[in-house]
Amino acid sequence: MNFKTSAALLVAASILSISAGAAYAQTELKVYISSQHQPDLWRQALDKYEASNPDVKVVIETGGNTSEAQAQYLNTVMTAKDSSLDVLILDIVRPAQFAAAGWTSPFTEVDMSAYLPAYADANTVDGKVIALPAFADAQFLYYRTDLLEKYNISPPSTWEDLRQAASVIKEQENNPDLQGVSFVGKAIEGANCTFLVPYWSQGQELVTDGKLTFDHDAAVNALSLWKGMIDDGTAKANIAEVATDDVRKDFQAGNAIFAVNWSYAWAQAQGPESAVAGKVGVVPVPRMEGGEPTTCLGGWEWSVSAYSTHQEEAHDLVKYLASPEVSKFMAINGALLPTYGDLYTDPEVTAAAPWFANAKAVVETAKPRPVTPRYNEVSEVIRTTVNAVMAGVSTPEEGADLIESRLSRILR
Repeated sequence: MNFKTSAALLVAASILSISAGAAYAQTELKVYISSQHQPDLWRQALDKYEASNPDVKVVIETGGNTSEAQAQYLNTVMTAKDSSLDVLILDIVRPAQFAAAGWTSPFTEVDMSAYLPAYADANTVDGKVIALPAFADAQFLYYRTDLLEKYNISPPSTWEDLRQAASVIKEQENNPDLQGVSFVGKAIEGANCTFLVPYWSQGQELVTDGKLTFDHDAAVNALSLWKGMIDDGTAKANIAEVATDDVRKDFQAGNAIFAVNWSYAWAQAQGPESAVAGKVGVVPVPRMEGGEPTTCLGGWEWSVSAYSTHQEEAHDLVKYLASPEVSKFMAINGALLPTYGDLYTDPEVTAAAPWFANAKAVVETAKPRPVTPRYNEVSEVIRTTVNAVMAGVSTPEEGADLIESRLSRILR
């Protein structure tokens, strides 16, 4: 073989090698998932996607364990027009804000009628689909079945029922570490629901058509409910320091009779490290005396960053993550509420989480937090005021005055 022939073969081999490499090149997508929402389980769902799409590699980036921490981080990333993140998981209150800021790109050719109506509505703005549902959620009341059965007490339907039940059980158990009820008192997004649930239960709305419709007496009653539980020992004295996952940890450790929390807490309360596994019941959140039962709509949504350099691949991935297949997988394995109505009666789903059979009605009647482009400001006013009242810095009356005066300026 002469030199020219050898050189030609080497060049040909190099070209084939480069072509083969190009054929097997992978698109890498980075998905931001909050650390509180079982990223290891989402990893399993993503592994299935990669197996069916070998040209795509998906990397998970996890972040803060509160809605605020996640939003602060993502605000920084999006403001910088950073292309490092392709897919984002967002609290249900965020997609409209991110879309309005131009931070996410819309979806086309998606039938939103397949989803529960609340999530189809939350993710559609001005006729455009701006995000797809990751999982549904609402606040529920968790309770210790063993303790209620021990003292022949029914799950409470009113907050007064809860206080009386907690009083009886705490006295009989004589355990100084046992709380009557755990709930969010820290100045985070969850504290908005702490305020709104009893406020709504009195038949009042906070915002209607973007305008403030504030009822001062109902606000005082709502704040007084929680502060009263601190004062009488139903809730612990430092509840102002308690965040969402602290509520879950308290209950899971066996240190609370009742807990107001979201659906994600179920799977962990039944886990091998839980002190209450097999002793957990879930019912709708209690109502105010003379009021109607209500709860706070939650849930998380998948969005595609407008700055992703892999728009088509990112949109395809989100459609998979928001599919019935993944919704069912996460319901069975992670106790995350489905976004598809028929999954609430799916035998495999209800076998894994029996209480899901009654959860659909609660989710469908849950109320969304105030819908307004200035929600961040509204949220800050409410959660910081709730925290101040829980800490004893302000009285319920002063808290109601502050919420009304500040929101009247924001929502003119």
